[in-house]
Amino acid sequence: MHKIFLGIFVATLIIMVGVVSCTQKPDVLNAESIYKPVATLQELMVSIVDPNVDPIWNSVSTVITKSGTEEKRPKTDEEWQILKNHALALIEVSNLLVMEGRQVAAPGSSTSTTSAESSPEVIQKTINANRDEFVKRAYALQDSAKLALTAINAKNPEELTTVGGVIDHACEQCHKQFWYPNDKAPIK
Repeated sequence: MHKIFLGIFVATLIIMVGVVSCTQKPDVLNAESIYKPVATLQELMVSIVDPNVDPIWNSVSTVITKSGTEEKRPKTDEEWQILKNHALALIEVSNLLVMEGRQVAAPGSSTSTTSAESSPEVIQKTINANRDEFVKRAYALQDSAKLALTAINAKNPEELTTVGGVIDHACEQCHKQFWYPNDKAPIK
C-alpha cells in the first residue's frame, strides 16, 4: 500500500512540475522589454514612413497643362492593393516608433532639414520627458493611416484626398512638438 501512495505522490509531483514549467514565461519575457530595436526613428522615417506615405499622398491629383486636364486616381484592383499595402505599412510603423529603447538618430548624426530643427540629443530628451505625448502622436499617425485604409478599401479617391490632409496634420503635429518646437509659424 505504501508503494501505491508513493507512486501516486511521485506521479502527482511530476505532473505539478510539468504544469508549472509550462506556465512559466521564458526569462526573456521577464526582461524590461522583449523588443530589441535596431533602427533609429530617423531610419524608420526614411525607410518606412516616407516611402509609404508619399504614394498615398500622390495617389490622387489633378494636373492642368496647356494640353488639358489630367486626373490621376487609382483605377485598377492592383493599384488599390498597392495603396492598401502602403497604408498597412504606415499603420504598423506607428508601433515601431513607440518601442521602448528606440533612439532618435545614430550618435553624431544630424536629423536637421531646417535650421529650426533641434539636435537629435534635444529631440531624444524631449521625447523621453514627454513619452506619453510622443506615443499619442505616433498613434495619431496610426489612426489617420487607418482612415486611409478605410478609404482605400472603399475605393474612394475623394476620401483618400481628404485623409491625406489628416495624415499630414498628424505628422506635422509630432514634428512641431518634438523636432522643431521653437519654430515660429509665419505671420498671415
